[in-house]
Amino acid sequence: MIRTGIFGGSFNPIHNGHIALARQLKEREGLDEVWLMVSPQNPLKQSASLLPDEARLEMARKALEGVEGIIASDYEMHLPRPSYTWNTLQALSRDYPEREFVLMIGGDNWQLFDRWYRADDIKARYPIVVYTRTPGDEGFIDISSTEVRQRVRDGRSIRSLVPPAVADIISEKGYYV
Repeated sequence: MIRTGIFGGSFNPIHNGHIALARQLKEREGLDEVWLMVSPQNPLKQSASLLPDEARLEMARKALEGVEGIIASDYEMHLPRPSYTWNTLQALSRDYPEREFVLMIGGDNWQLFDRWYRADDIKARYPIVVYTRTPGDEGFIDISSTEVRQRVRDGRSIRSLVPPAVADIISEKGYYV
């Protein structure tokens, strides 16, 4: 069995913290790969600051070039909406029977997990890794996509927060201004 971590998010944009966390969890949990599942835009949660799916996916793929075992995935973008985690995991298990999928979620989402669609089924069927998102906790990486977008709006550098390829794309395409 190939152990594959599923790390979902909007990645709007992907930043160094996402990549460092994926690497850290891959090692700590003994995963063969981590798939950053770039989530499709929720039609019920339209946001002016959320870039189109393809733009966020392009940045994630560029950010992960040369990063061993961490892959930007558009898998969820091809599933029926809304994209419930249970449905995504079930589809992945069907399409990749040689893999064991491990759900990776932040502590903030874990607090609300019982409200998720088919939460008990997810817990019964899939291993779950909860990672910290609280300042001061071990392994916490103090970067957020919100901060990156705010710095772009303020005309400040984001080079220390995102991979160079992502900074270049944001600058060239005028994202988040």
